[in-house]
Amino acid sequence: MGAKWVYFFGKGRTEGDGKDKNVLGGKGAGLAEMTSIGIPVPPGFTITTEACVEYYNRDKNYPDGLWDQAKAALATLEEEMGKKFGDLENPLLVSVRSGARVSMPGMMDTVLNLGLTDETVKGLEKSSGNARFAYDSYRRFIQMFSDVVLGIPHHKFEHILSDIKDAKGVEEDTDLLPEDMKEVVEQFKGLVVKELGKPFPQDPMEQLEYYVNAVFDSWNNQRAKTYRKINKMSDAWGTAVNVQSMVF
Repeated sequence: MGAKWVYFFGKGRTEGDGKDKNVLGGKGAGLAEMTSIGIPVPPGFTITTEACVEYYNRDKNYPDGLWDQAKAALATLEEEMGKKFGDLENPLLVSVRSGARVSMPGMMDTVLNLGLTDETVKGLEKSSGNARFAYDSYRRFIQMFSDVVLGIPHHKFEHILSDIKDAKGVEEDTDLLPEDMKEVVEQFKGLVVKELGKPFPQDPMEQLEYYVNAVFDSWNNQRAKTYRKINKMSDAWGTAVNVQSMVF
């Protein structure tokens, strides 16, 4: 039995509890605690702070078994939700957030609707019966993920959205029709190619890996290091990653 890097929380079973802040981070421990006392929390799993520490020990490589454990937790999550990650009919989407044992400014923002792609957005349209909702969710995800994970500033996407609203003669995002939202998505993806020289990631597992890398890397960004120094917090704590199913 190797090291345990991933803890599941859900109706079927909850690993860890509220006392495990050092391992699960503050948010992860809270989610485990709420689930275990029966509060209806959307199920998910936490990648531990120890995995983050080991990532640095290995020169920014994942510890052995981490990704296998994450995939196993994802399979359990699919079972609980009755949906599949990357499915074309009824896709499982997740929110992902970082969570150190103590809340720190400058840590990564939450990303919602991870798992949306050019293909799964059609599944969301089908399962929700609402094309506008599906493509609006996708454009928000592209914008959020690109800003938080890929380093493309939020305002560049806002300019595109403003231009499209002007062109359509509408004031509010909500006034845009489904086909307008599809156009927003296409232009957002075009911006990603222009900025990065490669397309927006279309494999949900790759999207998840990108986010986990970005969270682990954020633990040692300048802002986080300075904050820890001022507050006499250890650099050796690491931060956890919480993956939770989206419920609409």
